[in-house]
Formats: sequence, structure tokens, C-alpha cells
Amino acid sequence: MREKLAHDLTLLQKQRFWLAYSLKACKAIGIREHYTPEAFGQFETLCARYARSIDFLIRKFYRTLDAFEFEESGTLIDIIHRAHKRGLIDSVEEMRLLKELRNEIVHEYIEEDLTDYFKEVLEASHKVLRLIDRAETYTLRLLD
Repeated sequence: MREKLAHDLTLLQKQRFWLAYSLKACKAIGIREHYTPEAFGQFETLCARYARSIDFLIRKFYRTLDAFEFEESGTLIDIIHRAHKRGLIDSVEEMRLLKELRNEIVHEYIEEDLTDYFKEVLEASHKVLRLIDRAETYTLRLLD
């Protein structure tokens, strides 16, 4: 199980790298009324990376932490509550909002409607990066 946790930590670090990379590119573009195809593509990539990062963190990484610490897997809300107890997240509500934004993004198919989420995704991506940093710090202590 130690190897799995170390492997998932490596994957989480890769998620952080790509999310941070896209975030930096989109911050340089900024929020606009209209986007060039290239700028829209950058933001669309950020949205996809945000969604994947949230999914990986909750559905994969927190589950691996539970297994490593001999916790029953349980439901998604159980996983979130245990992450909160570990100090990995500030509140269950914050995670609910981040997950809700992820759900809205992945179910949006119209370009104009997706642009409505760009500002939120910029802000939420910073939060996700901080959550990843906390998970990494926690995990490195476990693996020492």
C-alpha cells in the first residue's frame, strides 16, 4: 500500500504541475468579453485540468489515503469528511462548491456558456492547488 500511495502522490504532483501551467497561461490572457480561438482553447484546457484535478484528488488520492490509514472506503461524502478531519480541507462545504463547479463545467457543451465559468475556474484553481499542496505535505509525513 505504501508503493500505491507514493505512486498516487507522483500522479497528484503531475496534476498540480499541469493545472498550475494552465492557470499561469490563462492569468496572462485574463478575463475578456471575447476570446480568440487560441485563448478560448487555453481556458478550455484549464477547465478540463481543473475538473481532472478535482476528480483525481477526491476519487483517487483521498481514497488511497483512506486505504493507507486502514479506513473503510465508504461514500464520497465519507471520504470528504475524513479529508476534513485530517486537515486536508478547510470545510466540507468548500469541497462541495469545488465539485459542483467541476460538474457544471463537464456538462457544459455550448462555448458561450462555458466562458461564463472562466473567472470562477481561475479562482477555484488556486484553491485546488493549495489543497494539492496540503495533501502532498500530509502524505510526505506519512511516507517518512
